[in-house]
Amino acid sequence: MAIRLILADDHPIFRDGLVQSITETGEFEVLGVGESAEEAVALAAQHMPDIALLDLSMPGNGITAAKRIIEGGLAKHVAMLTVSEDDADVTKALQVGAIGYVLKGVSADDLRRILKGIARGEAHVSPALAAQVLQIMQKPKAKKEHNPIDDLTKREEEILRLVATGQSNREVADALSLQEKTVKHYMTVILSKLHARNRVEAAVMAHEAWNGEKPYPLSKPFQPCDVALSCPT
Repeated sequence: MAIRLILADDHPIFRDGLVQSITETGEFEVLGVGESAEEAVALAAQHMPDIALLDLSMPGNGITAAKRIIEGGLAKHVAMLTVSEDDADVTKALQVGAIGYVLKGVSADDLRRILKGIARGEAHVSPALAAQVLQIMQKPKAKKEHNPIDDLTKREEEILRLVATGQSNREVADALSLQEKTVKHYMTVILSKLHARNRVEAAVMAHEAWNGEKPYPLSKPFQPCDVALSCPT
C-alpha cells in the first residue's frame, strides 16, 4: 500500500518537482498540495495522511502548521522539509512533535528512503544538524531559583494575600470565616516558612513574588506592626 502524504510549500516550481520525485516509484501517493500553514492544516484535516511534509518558511509558518496538525491528530507523522540549518528552527520543530527535519538539498532517492522511515515512526534529522541539535538538547537547563512563597499551603497563601493588602488578623479572620487566634497561628507559620522577621517583610515578599498582583481590594495601608501576634486587631 502506498504511503499517503500531503505537501505544503510556497514555491510552485519546487513543489511540483518534489511531487514528481516522491511519486515516480509508485510507493507514495500525494493526496494534496498547499502553499501556506492554513492550507496544510486544512489538507491534513481532509485527508488524515500518513505524513504531512511541510516547508518551514511558508506563509503562516511551517512550525505553527506542524503544531496544529500534531495537536489535532490530523496526521500520523509530521516532517519539515527546509533550507534552514538554524539550530533554533530544528529544536522548535522537534519540540512541537515533528519527527523529521530534512534539508532540501537531499537527493530524491534519499528523500524517499527518509520518508519511508518516517512513515514507520522513525525520527530523522539531517546528519549535518543532528550533532548540533543533540548537543543543544543535552545542555543542562538552568535551575529556577526556589522561592519560599511556593512552599505555602493554599490557606496560608490566602491569608498572606489578605495581609499584603494591609488587613489585620481580625479582618483576615472575618474574611475567611476563621478565628483570630487561628490566623495568628497561620501567620507564625508563614513568617517561619518565608524567613521573614515580620508581616510587613512577608507582605513585601508576597508583592514581589506576585508582581504587585492584588487579588483582593486594598482596604488600607500596611499596618507597621513588627510581629504577627502583636498586629492591631
